[in-house]
Amino acid sequence: MKKITILLLVVSAFSCKNTQNIASKNNSDPSKYIEKISEKNLKEMLYVVASDEMEGRETGSKGQKKAGLYMIEQYKKNGIPFPKGATDYYQHIPASYLNARHNENLQDSENIWAYIEGSEKPDEILVISAHYDHVGIQNGEIYNGADDDGSGTVALLEMAKAFAKAKKEGHGPKRSVLFLHVTGEEHGLHGSRYYSEHPLFPIANTIADINIDMIGRRDVEHAKTNNYVYVIGADRLSSDLHNAVVSQNEKYIKMDLDFKFNDPKDPNHFYERSDHYNFAKHGIPAVFFFNGVHEDYHGKDDIAEKIEYDALTKRTKLAFVVAWELANRENRPVVDKK
Repeated sequence: MKKITILLLVVSAFSCKNTQNIASKNNSDPSKYIEKISEKNLKEMLYVVASDEMEGRETGSKGQKKAGLYMIEQYKKNGIPFPKGATDYYQHIPASYLNARHNENLQDSENIWAYIEGSEKPDEILVISAHYDHVGIQNGEIYNGADDDGSGTVALLEMAKAFAKAKKEGHGPKRSVLFLHVTGEEHGLHGSRYYSEHPLFPIANTIADINIDMIGRRDVEHAKTNNYVYVIGADRLSSDLHNAVVSQNEKYIKMDLDFKFNDPKDPNHFYERSDHYNFAKHGIPAVFFFNGVHEDYHGKDDIAEKIEYDALTKRTKLAFVVAWELANRENRPVVDKK
């Protein structure tokens, strides 16, 4: 009897230790999953999202809704569900909200969301955002918006697939990740504002927002290289977030980080001009990845053929490793600035 008791205690101790090890998987190195982000996949998806078939993805339009269905198909194909607490992949936004500030006769539209639940801190939420609307058809010409923001749209799809692969192999993020495709950005950041005012998860539980808006081209300031990205806003609220971006880039990506537009005195005010701002207004640390304005910005020649897919891939990988760090680190980014 005594021997049996000792044996049971040993088995029990081993079982507890083994369970603890499973629950505390070492997610310190994302290298394997960085390589799941594929230039080929990004290109293939962007040629669909920014095709003439989507009619420029004007907010609430038939073309935008068609692009949304394509995005949802990608999430379903990769086994990535809609968030807990939601009934489907849509956050519906009524036309009355979209037209309340400036009546532009916009139709009902939708944010689209997908979700990977955290393994250890599921109630803490990292948001990764990009807008999927563009400016539609003007004077009979389709404005495809391949860079703005087809590039960010497909980046989210590919990052989600990499996170899903990691989770399937037992290395899922410790915090939950919400992939949020927002509508109405081109008309005044409406979709992200709506989410910030009607969040699915409490704003207090949202640890950060990584926003991706235009990462597929280069601007005139970087005519000789596309190995750069503008980093905007990371240090406005949190030194932790800024340090995470810098350290993850140095460790895995080695891209030139350009902080020119992070200057609070920047006359372009890019910090206030994309969807991260509606999170930052609520005290949530936010970073905006951006390639700068090029000659086809809001023009009819912002097409998939002009995207530099090596740059799109590298910038997507940067956003991914920053997301990986934030989702898996011990503590959420500290808000140490106002």
